[in-house]
Amino acid sequence: MPQAGSQATRENVLHMAQMAESEGLDSLWVFERLLWPINPQTPYVATPDGSLPEEYQIMLDPLETLTFIAANTNKISLGTSVIDMLFHNPVVLSRRFASLDIFSQGRSIAGFGIGWSKDEFQVSNVPFNNKGKRADEYVKILKKIWTEENVEFKGQYYSIPQSKIGPKPVQKPHIPIYLGGFSPNSIKRIIENDLNGWLGIVGGVAPLGYVEKIIKDLKNEAIDANKNVDNFKVILLAYPYVRDNSFVTSDNNNADRPTLTGTIDEIGMDIKKIKDLGVDHIAFGYNFLPLGKDIDKMIDLTKQFSRFTK
Repeated sequence: MPQAGSQATRENVLHMAQMAESEGLDSLWVFERLLWPINPQTPYVATPDGSLPEEYQIMLDPLETLTFIAANTNKISLGTSVIDMLFHNPVVLSRRFASLDIFSQGRSIAGFGIGWSKDEFQVSNVPFNNKGKRADEYVKILKKIWTEENVEFKGQYYSIPQSKIGPKPVQKPHIPIYLGGFSPNSIKRIIENDLNGWLGIVGGVAPLGYVEKIIKDLKNEAIDANKNVDNFKVILLAYPYVRDNSFVTSDNNNADRPTLTGTIDEIGMDIKKIKDLGVDHIAFGYNFLPLGKDIDKMIDLTKQFSRFTK
């Protein structure tokens, strides 16, 4: 969604959401950033100098944006890629997602991360250490709130006295939960807690080979835990960079071409490779490209890419 930067307007959000649904696209996605620090404590991994994209200076709230979209669409799925869960009170965030699921009649997808910016942890008054252990408790709490009539939790980091917490989501047993992250612990967290799957990134700093390894690790973790591999899905956020000139050499060897960079057909070859890895869903992101200011072109390009997923 055009949710960040100067293009983050009511008109753009509404236009893109309704056009995407009318064109038969499957889903719309938003993300979260709290700050654009003047002097960031944590370098941004996606830029050579560690600076954050200027788009982060203006950010529409992800769940408010999806709720607005839910009121103006009928069937398209609404996902977060990602919300950094540790910055939010788990009871409050669970209710916001449940409300979205009710207003959208069961169209929400909860994609979560644990955050990486020390500045954002600081402003959230959350310690930067032990992020993984906090996340382990957090996902357990979410599932309890969304599925149990009487909710009680006593952990090291979170505690809920026995309470009734509603409303419950429309989707049963709960809203689909996907976790982002590339660490082995992130994959273990998905399997151990029987979450719906992994939400990854491909393109730029995440080449296809690296993504392939994570998917293999996910399947191996499921097998080792005696769980059904098919219960864990993969959603990838893809950042395509279309160029007019081809990277393919005369001997048809384009091994040096960066993943999802090139002509539409070359990127299409990458999309086919991604699908062959067993990826269930691809979301295309254009926020940080010049194309990200042209909603009609974003929709048209996504439609062209979709033919390679058949």
